Amino acid sequence: MGYAAVIVVLAVLLGVFAFDKPLYLFLRQFDCVLFRVFDVLFATKMWLIVSAVVLLVFYIKKALKEKPRFRNEKKSFSLFVFLQDAWNKVRNSYAVFVLSAVVAASALGWVLKVFIGRARPIFYEALDMTGFFPPSFEWAFNSMPSGHTIASFAGLVMLGLLAPRVKWFTWTLAIVIGVSRVCVGAHWPSDVILGAFIGMAMADLVKALLKRHGADVAK
Repeated sequence: MGYAAVIVVLAVLLGVFAFDKPLYLFLRQFDCVLFRVFDVLFATKMWLIVSAVVLLVFYIKKALKEKPRFRNEKKSFSLFVFLQDAWNKVRNSYAVFVLSAVVAASALGWVLKVFIGRARPIFYEALDMTGFFPPSFEWAFNSMPSGHTIASFAGLVMLGLLAPRVKWFTWTLAIVIGVSRVCVGAHWPSDVILGAFIGMAMADLVKALLKRHGADVAK
């Protein structure tokens, strides 16, 4: 992971000082309706909403299945006991792995966006202006890293780690989503490179941490 981080940092620096502009202009030619759809479908909030809903459905199914065992028991409510019971029910679901990876990766990405403060390509196209203006909470100066790419790599790489048979599809889709962010004019190529690394690294880290705390995907 350390060597990969060094390579990514070098690639990002090369992008900022050399290949971002020409590669951005080249990829902008491939903007299309499908990539605009990706903009909505694979937004961070969509990843959070869908994975949270799937997790809730998984919990409800498990709770209903176990309900008859406790119908004659009376227990006082305890938030700690409830959360522990909820964790025991959902910890083996794909959704808890995906949601955890997306939340962790997106949180780190948001912090970096604010403190890097990179101007989005829209300024380059409209005013021939680029640069960094940290810290900034403004969307226009939160280009690096790409949030869509972070969430998509975190979620899709995690799915590939959990289900190796489909990782060729999920990982390819993640790459296409990342490239689409440049094609639609939302990000520079180096924004996507950094976002992809954060998503991949966090998926791997979260998977290891969850398994260490007793979580494992249902067979």
